[in-house]
Amino acid sequence: MSRPLCVRLAALCLTAALVTSCGGNPPPRCEPVSPPYPPTRQPVSVAAIPLTSPPPVAGESAIVIDAASGRVLYAKNADIPRAVASAQKILTALCILDAGNIDALVTIETSDTACEPTKLNLQPGEQYTRRELLKVLVVKSANDVARALARDVGGSQAGFAALMNRKAAALGMRNSNFINPNGLPMAGQFSSARDMAIAARAAYRSPLFRSYAATRAFTFRFNNGRTREIENTNRLLKTVPYCDGMKTGTTNVAGRCLVASGSLNGRSAITVVLKSNTANIWKDSEKLLRWALERSGNVVN
Repeated sequence: MSRPLCVRLAALCLTAALVTSCGGNPPPRCEPVSPPYPPTRQPVSVAAIPLTSPPPVAGESAIVIDAASGRVLYAKNADIPRAVASAQKILTALCILDAGNIDALVTIETSDTACEPTKLNLQPGEQYTRRELLKVLVVKSANDVARALARDVGGSQAGFAALMNRKAAALGMRNSNFINPNGLPMAGQFSSARDMAIAARAAYRSPLFRSYAATRAFTFRFNNGRTREIENTNRLLKTVPYCDGMKTGTTNVAGRCLVASGSLNGRSAITVVLKSNTANIWKDSEKLLRWALERSGNVVN
């Protein structure tokens, strides 16, 4: 074989090797190729559904999900849009946490106090940290606190509502629209049991939110030195030993609403009951939580 032919064959072999190593489409240099599948992660344990039938509930909408996997264990009219009252403050809290700077000072303005009926009775000119106010928001559901936090983070009530709706969309809440941060009735404001479960599951992953939601009572100190005992509105914290949150809600339009969470024997569950009444909201939510968590192997995958 002549020397020029050998040179040409060697060049062809080198070119073929480069093309092959770059996947058949040779760039100036070979780049690392991402694998066609995500990297190996710790598998998520998918909760099993109890074999026993879920208890009947009076609430017009309800859902039970596994907090770890998000699996739906039970649902009743879970996608019907309806008012959820102060239960939507779960999403308000998530937006406050997203904003960061949790120890930033909030100066109370007169417009923050323009709401009823549940209030902390903040006064214009007072200053509190976002952290202090967020705790009151989650534990006591004060509407003036919600307005103060919303204005501080969103610039205005409308600006904060836009943040809420963007957060809801990012979480996959498909049947929700929010207009204010406190859940007081407004035309065009609604959510659903499934959407509230999605928000609750996101909040459950926040250690700070969970610590507040599990707080039975604490003492709040006003700027003038006056103190007020703040008691959690969620009665299940007193009646179910493993209940660890989350949020109540009540208006004439929404009825009695409750998002509740609990952890037992390595499992965690979130229940949502909407449009119930005073006679049934607590016992129905308790029954659902116990149904989801108090079981000994009688489950179906």
